[in-house]
Amino acid sequence: MNGSARQAWWARLALLLVALGVLGLAVAAASRDFRLFLVVAVAAVAFVVAGYSFLAFRGWRRTLSAVLLVVLPLGLVVLVALNRLVLPVLLCVGVFALAVAASRVALTPEDADDGMPERVVPPPRHPFVIMNPRSGGGKVARFDLRAKAEALGAEVAMLEGPEIIDVAELARQAVARGADLLGVAGGDGTQALVAGVAADLDVPLMVISAGTRNHFALDLGLDREDPSTCLAALGEDAVELRVDLGVIAGRTFVNNASFGAYAAAVQSPGYREDKARTTLEVLPDLLSGAKGPQLRLDVDGVVVDHPQAVLVSDNPYGMGDLAGLGRRARLDSGQLGVVSVSAASARQAVGLLRGATQHGLVSVTAPEAVISSEAPEIPVGIDGESVMVPTPVRCSVRPRALRVRVPRDRPGVPPRRPTWNWAQLWRLASFSRRRARR
Repeated sequence: MNGSARQAWWARLALLLVALGVLGLAVAAASRDFRLFLVVAVAAVAFVVAGYSFLAFRGWRRTLSAVLLVVLPLGLVVLVALNRLVLPVLLCVGVFALAVAASRVALTPEDADDGMPERVVPPPRHPFVIMNPRSGGGKVARFDLRAKAEALGAEVAMLEGPEIIDVAELARQAVARGADLLGVAGGDGTQALVAGVAADLDVPLMVISAGTRNHFALDLGLDREDPSTCLAALGEDAVELRVDLGVIAGRTFVNNASFGAYAAAVQSPGYREDKARTTLEVLPDLLSGAKGPQLRLDVDGVVVDHPQAVLVSDNPYGMGDLAGLGRRARLDSGQLGVVSVSAASARQAVGLLRGATQHGLVSVTAPEAVISSEAPEIPVGIDGESVMVPTPVRCSVRPRALRVRVPRDRPGVPPRRPTWNWAQLWRLASFSRRRARR
């Protein structure tokens, strides 16, 4: 039995277990009182509607939905206990747990990823490190990064003071003076600027996870909890990786460029202080398609008109990630990951975000993508930085352009864990593919 056949049978087992679990709950409720069954069914529907309303609306409707999302499960727990259905419900929960386990096996690709190749290199002689003391809520000072880097022989430049500092030019001047490694302790936007200079001048880059989210550091396998561990890249026990760089309108990015509603979130004044809350605030505009200029995506021969959101990433993200907040298994595939969301209704958009459907979702890998609009310029979120870019916007990739020096001993990139995706699970389990091949 080949890998595809095994995945298909695991998917069928997962769907069968889900059906058995739902049937078990229905039989348990009906055995006590048919009215109890109706109450549970209505509560389940109300929970789904409340979740949809929480995402799709603002104001009192979102507040009411949040209350229902808390009250309904608690009410069902009390109802189950009063009707002596705890044991049947626990059995059904166990069946659902087995279904989730089977689905993860079905959705996990058969081919194992050995990770990016590493090369042993000698330590740098003249490392130069740029540090932003404001990044990550003051991680530079909290972890004493400046003193630790200087103790390892690095020259440190602090981005402080009222004047605006050209980070890219600061890095170029350091290399002109003899620096043979550029390090940066800051957010992903600052790291992208220094990475572009390091790639152009063919010097290695050291990433220090001193930003807020540190997505680039995460996908390099670095420790995001203690940025001082990244300084081990200055020592003997370090290796060098070759990774790709994304380019948008001549500007380098290391994570992603976002268009549409998510780019509007990045433009919001409160985005840096509370990214999750700000994104939640603009989510209704994503669901309704009511905000921002009309876009057109052209990638690998595929044209998408009027998508609500487009995400272009330096290498593709893992399955089920529409917001670019997940992980990339590799950074050296030489491809961009391009995802566009086009929802005809709020209900369909919620289904896309939950992974329950893929109608309106385009997900491809390609070396180049073009986003155009009738507007002369459009907002783009580039590695979390809001930028207005003239249209059309061309995104491309520079394969293995950047040398990154990392500690040999680092947390690493864990195996990709697939998300529960009803649409993909149903396609895997479908017998129609076999009939089509015959």
